[in-house]
Amino acid sequence: MPETSVLSHIDHSLDGSLERLFGLLRIPSVSTDPAYAAECQKAAEWLVADLQGLGFDASVRPTAGRPMVVGHYNDAGGANTPRVLFYGHYDVQPPDPLEKWSSGPFEPQRVKRADGSEQIVGRGAADDKGQLMTFIEAVRAWIAVHGRLPVNVTILLEGEEETGSPSLLPFLQANGDELKADVALVCDTNMWDSETPAISTRLRGLMMDEVTITGPSIDLHSGLYGGAARNPIRVLTKILASLHDDDGRVTVPGFYEGVDELPAAIAEQWSALSFSAEDFLGEVGLKIPAGESGRNVLEQLWSRPTCDVNGIWGGYTAAGSKTVIPSKASAKVSFRLVSKQDPLKIRDAFRDFVRAQLPADCTAEFIGYGASRAIEISTDNPYLTKAAAALKQEFGRAPVMMGCGGSIPIVGAFRQMLGMDSLLIGFGQSSDRIHSPNEKYDLSSFHHGMRSWARILGALRA
Repeated sequence: MPETSVLSHIDHSLDGSLERLFGLLRIPSVSTDPAYAAECQKAAEWLVADLQGLGFDASVRPTAGRPMVVGHYNDAGGANTPRVLFYGHYDVQPPDPLEKWSSGPFEPQRVKRADGSEQIVGRGAADDKGQLMTFIEAVRAWIAVHGRLPVNVTILLEGEEETGSPSLLPFLQANGDELKADVALVCDTNMWDSETPAISTRLRGLMMDEVTITGPSIDLHSGLYGGAARNPIRVLTKILASLHDDDGRVTVPGFYEGVDELPAAIAEQWSALSFSAEDFLGEVGLKIPAGESGRNVLEQLWSRPTCDVNGIWGGYTAAGSKTVIPSKASAKVSFRLVSKQDPLKIRDAFRDFVRAQLPADCTAEFIGYGASRAIEISTDNPYLTKAAAALKQEFGRAPVMMGCGGSIPIVGAFRQMLGMDSLLIGFGQSSDRIHSPNEKYDLSSFHHGMRSWARILGALRA
């Protein structure tokens, strides 16, 4: 375990750590919008410069999309010294709707709450810039105090996680030998609560698709064609509404193939957790769980598959009115997957589902945005055991072995392509409003995160 001096250095250098984090948060590295491509490049270069300053052999690696950042630290010493691969992502979600932000999304703020606690507000504060900087700052503290790290470290930071990581697999295929390590460390998950750490051992998979339905060849005047001409918005919304039955189950044929029931022991463990569905939903202004009937909220989030419409558009949407029947209507749809579900089979089944309901004079086109399988991490993993002990020392209580409703495609890729498991240790909160206006990261999460990674690095050396 690290000497007290490493933790003390982190405590006394908090303002400097925040200054560096704020510098990264000010870069609007939105990966999905080509207009921000230069900003993604800028963020990658910022991170490379920071890693080089710590003694890493670091560089920006071009891809067909947004660049990767790769850095190696090889001076830990000792033939049996483990190597860890730390993964994070520097890209962020679009900040829209801008009018909902209390301050500029790329003008990070340190905000004090009524109870005296503080939070960092800005796009990327929790997902994932604040999280990845907890690790880099822990590395900085070890080097500042001891002159070197306790383990050898490779850092991989990507710029397309928020768009399904389309360049990730080709990059791993081309650079797999360089990136192999004993274990991967992923910091893109949450704690159980503000005082209880967690290691996520289950991740849902993800499949994202976009559908565009075309009816008439041009937009039409609704007074001249209304009633006679097919309206693509009506066609699309009818199909989308049919994706779920009255019990909240997805109606796409074959969707539940490969979905296992939760083992009794895991179900019992989750039931023993102090969790209030009412409080969880109340934080976002809701009250009533809307998933599958007969499934509690933790099951719905961690072990059940879902289908959601993420965006829908067509016709005239500007101010005022326009009596138009649009030529096209589009929607973005995502599926969170579990167990043995095959994301590519789900994609094919969804497209067949749409086509089967199309009127004869309409057509459908699709654009895929990424697909990844669900994954589970064994709690018997020896690196997980060491990390859990380190977290217990930091927080004074054992971490919860929890599921994660989100998807982190690289975890499956690390296992399948590089032959290593991952430790998913994050310091976010369910209240962090990731992907939403006023995204935040608790200052305590940032501080504990740095200290925790410092402890974990020391524990992995032992």
